[in-house]
Amino acid sequence: MKTDSNLEGILRKGEFAVTAECGPPKGPDPEVIVKKAALLRGKVDAVNVTDNQTAIVRMSSLAACSILKSEGMDPVLQMVVRDRNRIALQSDILGGSALGIGNVLCLSGDHQVFGNQPQAMGVYDLDSIQFLSTLKLMRDEGKIIGGEALSMAPSLFIGAAANPFADPLSFRVIRLGKKVSAGADFIQTQCIYNIVRFEEWIKMARDRGLTEKVFILGGVTPLKSGGMARYMRNKVSGMDIPDEIIGRMDGVPKEKQREEGIKICVETIQRLKETSGVKGVHVMAIEWEEAVGEIVERAGLLPRPVAAPSGG
Repeated sequence: MKTDSNLEGILRKGEFAVTAECGPPKGPDPEVIVKKAALLRGKVDAVNVTDNQTAIVRMSSLAACSILKSEGMDPVLQMVVRDRNRIALQSDILGGSALGIGNVLCLSGDHQVFGNQPQAMGVYDLDSIQFLSTLKLMRDEGKIIGGEALSMAPSLFIGAAANPFADPLSFRVIRLGKKVSAGADFIQTQCIYNIVRFEEWIKMARDRGLTEKVFILGGVTPLKSGGMARYMRNKVSGMDIPDEIIGRMDGVPKEKQREEGIKICVETIQRLKETSGVKGVHVMAIEWEEAVGEIVERAGLLPRPVAAPSGG
């Protein structure tokens, strides 16, 4: 089946893919998404739309993806299992496919106690690996959980996240293998600052043959300041920012720290480009979409290629 995924076409063509991230607004204004699309157009192959990230109420990922699609972008629908039971998850997948949204990223979601609705009940009817299996069943067999046939199978390029920096390292590769077996076509990783640790992880994935079965995109986030780097290291779960990176950020005047953050990000991308098993990068410039074009250009990743027609 032909998919609606530009990202899939780029990856299957053997090109080094570039994706970015778009956080929906805390309100219903579509112009916020339209403006972000303008900043990213022509700079990336696909744009992830976060799903109430950090458990804070925002415009739905599905609606924001539809707006991006109407702006000529290839959206990646992020979906967390925190907020929906299996009925709603499968329903939203069918709705996204009907709107021509071909990419889905399956996530657990940040726990609600960290957001602005700590009293909310977490659903977790499925976990992220069961959700991957569900999407594979819907796409490949045209069935929902329980075996009932759909009138038409959705067209999907299925993604998952991976964190190479949580301990123990060996388990992170086992979990990656489980996600690949469950149905992941592509993986986007946690943001990479400890490149040595990442290279250990990707070597273990190569040794298990996983890099031949799934497209791995390394996550990068440009730092705006030394304070941001320290906050992420100390407060964000699963983040690994070495002292060397903190020192580089603190070692330049405040007015030059954003430039240093971009420089570190570009250097990381260039190293990832040379790393066997890495098929692209995912640039998570949090509410800093205007930096993405500069990062991609300085990393030598422009102009973006045209995708070949993809088949599933």
